[in-house]
Amino acid sequence: DVPKGPDPRGDSDGPRRGSLCDRHCAAINNVQGDLGDLGCHLHRPRVPPAVSTPACCQQHSEEVCESCVVKTTLTAENAVEANKLSNNYKFGFKKWKSHVTARPWEDRSEIVKELYSDLNVIRGSGGSTLTCGNVLYLLLFGWWLSLLYVLVAAVMFVTVIGAPYGRLCWDLAGYFLWPFGKVIQKVEVPKSHQACEAGAGESSALLGGPTPRRWRPQCWAGTGYWRRAGTAVWLCLAYPVLALAHGLVCVTAWLLIILIPVAKLSGRAASCVLLLPPERVLIRRLRMTEVPLEGEVILCCYRAANPYYYKYAVDGINVFAVNLLPLVLVTLVLGYADSPNHLTGSAIKFTLALLSIMPLSYYIGMAIASISAQSNFAVGAVVNATFGSITELTFYITALIKGSREGNRCYAEVVKSALTGTLVGCVLFVPGLCMVIGGIRHQEQRFNSRSAGVSSALLFLSVGGVFAPTLFSKVYGKLVCGECHNVTQNPLGHYLCHNCHFDLMDNNGTLYYSHVQPLVYTVSILLPAAYLIGLFFTLKTHTHIYDIHISDCHMPGHHHSAVVHWSRWRALVILLLSTLCMSACADLATEHISPILTNSTISQYFIGVTVLAMVPELPEIVNGIQFALQNNLSLSIEIGNCIAVQVCMLQIPILVLFTIFYPTNFTLVFSDLHVYASMFSVVLMNYIFMDGKCDYFQGTVLVMVYFILLAVYFFAPSPSGC
Repeated sequence: DVPKGPDPRGDSDGPRRGSLCDRHCAAINNVQGDLGDLGCHLHRPRVPPAVSTPACCQQHSEEVCESCVVKTTLTAENAVEANKLSNNYKFGFKKWKSHVTARPWEDRSEIVKELYSDLNVIRGSGGSTLTCGNVLYLLLFGWWLSLLYVLVAAVMFVTVIGAPYGRLCWDLAGYFLWPFGKVIQKVEVPKSHQACEAGAGESSALLGGPTPRRWRPQCWAGTGYWRRAGTAVWLCLAYPVLALAHGLVCVTAWLLIILIPVAKLSGRAASCVLLLPPERVLIRRLRMTEVPLEGEVILCCYRAANPYYYKYAVDGINVFAVNLLPLVLVTLVLGYADSPNHLTGSAIKFTLALLSIMPLSYYIGMAIASISAQSNFAVGAVVNATFGSITELTFYITALIKGSREGNRCYAEVVKSALTGTLVGCVLFVPGLCMVIGGIRHQEQRFNSRSAGVSSALLFLSVGGVFAPTLFSKVYGKLVCGECHNVTQNPLGHYLCHNCHFDLMDNNGTLYYSHVQPLVYTVSILLPAAYLIGLFFTLKTHTHIYDIHISDCHMPGHHHSAVVHWSRWRALVILLLSTLCMSACADLATEHISPILTNSTISQYFIGVTVLAMVPELPEIVNGIQFALQNNLSLSIEIGNCIAVQVCMLQIPILVLFTIFYPTNFTLVFSDLHVYASMFSVVLMNYIFMDGKCDYFQGTVLVMVYFILLAVYFFAPSPSGC
């Protein structure tokens, strides 16, 4: 969807190559020149040779030069897009792939232009109309829609005064049976027939349009009275039925996404064709050697399906998010209006609430990206820090509140499983899946290993801090078992014990309240402090490690002002409403998860690690895949790393702080399975990312390890107390 820019390696204005240091810098720049993005063009800054040499080269001799990087410039279409791209490369900011401004029409590809066409363009040669999508239309809609028109035509012929509309319905029956390669035109009435309109009273597009031309050369029954009577019969008897049928076709085709051309066809027929006087509607089949008649083209369709409609957007919102938005309304109405579960059960309500979180996460992400792109750095940082983890925190807090009210420890264990699942999934599954999908298109992908190293270091620090209280309890806690059996019938023999755990409440909780709890509070203070230091390091003192410079220069030959999809105030309102709906959906999910945890044969560990952890992250996963397809694996990796770091350094400390003001069963002591899975995932990720390049095989390794861990959680017994 982007015109290809010139090859950066062929730029004659590149850096000097007179010294070993310069050659080393140029080599590193070629290795790290993978920072392309949709709507942006990659090139090196055209600066004089004296300025091209980076500052780091001035600090080393010409024989030894390490970490020398020549900045890569990303040219955006306008200042707002440039700000959004810049935020994508800032640590702690939400990475957003879609545009926050409207792209100029001339910069779009022909494929995208076809998606937004109004089906009123006649092509010179449309090719064969016998395609799988057209046959699918015939099987799903064409046959019964054509039959309905035949029945309506019969009714209109019976009324006599509606005979012209009956003839129109008869012709439309043949058209909607197979509309491809046919055209509907609005023709004008010749001047020789305009005399029939004299004395006919008031005129309008429907009740008093031009004189009939199509059905008979004379006036319609001679007077305007019969004309208006026939139109009234049409509007009362036929049009509501046909409009309802077209509305059903339109909604169904729109939900199927690839059949959106059928939705446009049906909607335009109901809103335009059926409201025209019958004598002004001309239906004809196109032939290559035929010259089109004069008149406005209303409908001209060649294909019923287009697989590229997954790119379609309405006011900047992806069509998938648009289609899932009514699901949120259904979930809220059904969840709060049917509290006793008379209409549906808890399992269906839980599923709907969980699915509703996906579009709300999308709207929250787009609102954050829109506000950040149109604001200064301080406002963007505050918005990202405040709402960046709102999706996960909303669910965790509502689950802990419900568990505290019911005195059920299962909710706290499910929250711990969801936290661990998010960490493991964002470290293994998200980058691994992006590597696999990106590797299908690109044989080898490279990324900025220095920026990935910062996230890796923070991950090591955060994992060590989060699991420090757990390791402390293993060392100093007292092992308590539920039941033990003597296997050898000897008092000094071996015992087989079940449901063993380390008890921190021995001696009235002295170990926990005097040692473990202060350690938890200390870790909860140090982790956010380390996160702030990481922000200051990457955004202030060492910004050069991202090897990126954003320019808001327009493309050559084009000058466009930014037309944002969402203004700041609109984005803020959508952000607040989405957050409110998210809280309601999270409340419904936690309200109806209890029967699933109680009656399900699947381990509660598995439910928390998979469903509750990864469903809210689906919009982020889609963004990562899109970045990988554009050969921008650096941002794909940063998406997973940033979420994992925020889980440990922000979300967990916030939950600990919440338990201070609202006591719950949440303690920062995890099971052994969570500890081993998290630590192994972080170590494996750092090993894979060590050399700054990857392919689909390494991505497959990460994904397979993730599925192995899921199998372990699936067969693991439920936590004690659940």
